[in-house]
Amino acid sequence: MIYGLGMLESGITFDFGQLLLDAEIARMIKHTVKGIPVDDESLAVDVIREIGPFGNFLVHKHTVQRMRSQSQPEFIDRTMREVWERKGAHLPHQKAMLKVRKILETHKPEPLPQHVLDKIRSIVMETEKK
Repeated sequence: MIYGLGMLESGITFDFGQLLLDAEIARMIKHTVKGIPVDDESLAVDVIREIGPFGNFLVHKHTVQRMRSQSQPEFIDRTMREVWERKGAHLPHQKAMLKVRKILETHKPEPLPQHVLDKIRSIVMETEKK
């Protein structure tokens, strides 16, 4: 179980940017824990036969299709430092906070159905009686 996403200072403080960063790390962990399939398809046995030794596997359709299923972080930048600096040298938390601001400005939550609101109200009323 992964818990405490977005919490700082033993849960005293909550940070929305940290929440997005922690969620990204949790996705990476879940991806890793799933394991790596080992079969003829994932090992690209046919591609190895087709290309042969010393061939270029990186541009092959099989490689390109499967690389997209690997970890694709949104906030962690794995580019070379020079490229990262040219792109503005944004730290992961800065990138996460940009997304947080966009979510807070544009998100329109769906209202809860009336029967759910009624149930919540009844729970609150029952608790207040106790």
